[in-house]
Amino acid sequence: MTIPVIIDCDPGIDDVMALTLAFAHPELDIKLITTEPGNQTQEKTIYNALAFTSYMKKNIEVAKGLDKPFFRKLEIADEVHGENGLGDVQFPEPTLQLSNRTAVEAMKETLLLSDEQIILIATGPLTNVGALLLAHPEVKSKIKYISYMGGAAVGGNMSPTAEFNVYVDPHAADIVFRSGVPIVMSGLDVTHKAYVTIEELDEIEAIGTEFALKVATMLRFYIHTAKQTAFHTPNFEGQIRLHDLCAVSYVLTPELFSGDDCHVAVELEGRLTSGTTVVDYSQRTGLPHNVKVLHTVHREKFLEQFLNAVKIMGQQIG
Repeated sequence: MTIPVIIDCDPGIDDVMALTLAFAHPELDIKLITTEPGNQTQEKTIYNALAFTSYMKKNIEVAKGLDKPFFRKLEIADEVHGENGLGDVQFPEPTLQLSNRTAVEAMKETLLLSDEQIILIATGPLTNVGALLLAHPEVKSKIKYISYMGGAAVGGNMSPTAEFNVYVDPHAADIVFRSGVPIVMSGLDVTHKAYVTIEELDEIEAIGTEFALKVATMLRFYIHTAKQTAFHTPNFEGQIRLHDLCAVSYVLTPELFSGDDCHVAVELEGRLTSGTTVVDYSQRTGLPHNVKVLHTVHREKFLEQFLNAVKIMGQQIG
């Protein structure tokens, strides 16, 4: 029994780790990959999605999404992900061609033509998903749920309260969170617990395949640059947080995670808090729950799952 999914991403080092996990599991039927800017510009995230999917020998449609947030000037995380978005790693020229459908068109048609509900896995800003739900609300019933890496209940990485993906396009996130579509939020509360240590990077390198070495190289770059930027969090020395991987891991193994059903709203206007996901843990608003907010993960099993994915894909691509 396969699980049909659409992956909306902004590759990005941690997006590539998430795609690795998805590609390694044949029980995920990946119908479509869509891109947007975030970790890098749209031009570079498209290239990375095409190049990485080609390198992994996967024949999956890749469609280009919107080029910028709804109302805000685009901010990218090039200081963390590097000039090409993948640190010091460059994948070969892609053999896949970019789809002639836009991301919104491709998502709409894929959803409406499906005989079963599809899970949307979103690991970047929610620009494409917000545009889809705004323009085509008829697709809502075809979405089983959205597994989203973004937001935070406590503490941000772009401001004291706002996480990067929501901060980049809070207006799109607001549309998604108010859409009525079920959401599972892998925010910083859980992704800060989903990490690899420097010592565990040695285990990845010891796998010995070309791909494993590329993964370790990307992650070493990631931890170095994160320490030099606003994304650095005290008390996390020697840890590489695999943020986006959580959104895929939850779809495959929800039993590794725990969380609470809450009402979550997105702050749009706050001078100091724009882009904050306001999680009503204490039910002060009286509003219905719209999000499952994850806060813990079984890290050892999560790490084992990731290492196995790196081994599997390294063997498959030769």
